Amino acid sequence: MVAVFKEPLSADDVKNKVRELGANLVGIADGQIMNDNPPDPADPRRPSDISDYDAGRVIVIAKRLNTGTTRINRWDERHKYYNDELTTTTLEEIALETVFWLEDKGYPALIVPPSHVDPWRYQGNPDEHMKPLLSLDHAAVEAGLGTLGLNRQLLTPEYGPRVMLAGVLSSVDVAADARREDALCLGPECGRCLSACPGDVIQHWDRDWSACDRYRSPHGFPQLTEFIEGIIGEPDNMKKQEMLRSEDGFNIWQSILRGSGVVTGCRRCQDVCPVGDDYETMLKDALDEIPEATDEKTLRLADMLKSEQGGDLPNAYTQHDRWIGKLGYHG
Repeated sequence: MVAVFKEPLSADDVKNKVRELGANLVGIADGQIMNDNPPDPADPRRPSDISDYDAGRVIVIAKRLNTGTTRINRWDERHKYYNDELTTTTLEEIALETVFWLEDKGYPALIVPPSHVDPWRYQGNPDEHMKPLLSLDHAAVEAGLGTLGLNRQLLTPEYGPRVMLAGVLSSVDVAADARREDALCLGPECGRCLSACPGDVIQHWDRDWSACDRYRSPHGFPQLTEFIEGIIGEPDNMKKQEMLRSEDGFNIWQSILRGSGVVTGCRRCQDVCPVGDDYETMLKDALDEIPEATDEKTLRLADMLKSEQGGDLPNAYTQHDRWIGKLGYHG
């Protein structure tokens, strides 16, 4: 863009506009710093891979999750899926309006949605975990919104992990935010996310992402392919008809209709996390007890903590310490 057509903007101008549009949190990351520090150097997914011209800044937008549905303990509750899908829709609208506003000011921009994956990377295996084009959790850390937790999700001081994210790329020349240096997560000393996980997919500063996908997208593409393959492979026509009319079929149809259970799903680890100003005031009375906790999970967390206190940190931490932050031990 020719400079004469650009209206002068500050970081505060951008953030105030995004909040005015309905965001709860907003931060600005330096695109070049993200280019230089990809979460996975072997498979870098950088702002510059998306746009050669308009990725100097990554504006990270957060919308909090609905507190009422968070207080529901079941992980597979369709009220959660539906409310979260509506939150995603609102978040996308905020991001789109941000893009239009920036472009009215003379700065081309584009949205990076939270669920956007590259179809060219799909290798014919629906069970393979598909990474997003840009990790918005890592971008949020670079934008000063928080740090990553034991299960590699974003934690914010205001809402813990109970936020949804969208990104806007633009080369608007405003100041970027600084990363937070100290970890918000207490790691295995807390471990509530691991204790509550229905699929037991959380590891030591990592998670089994493919296994997690079965829960956080319970009516997603793998389930759809299995459902259709099951019907095709069933020799009995009456059973085929029963399968079509089953609850599984109904849930998949509903999920295709609204995205509930596809782009949204299990967030039990987010619900029970004690980080965030909202936990004590709005959530603790309903979520403090963790029915999914087991002796085996408790022992595993104790082993993790003992290992850390002895100075032995896993590779999953050392590879992501930039975004997890410096650990502290409190007990």
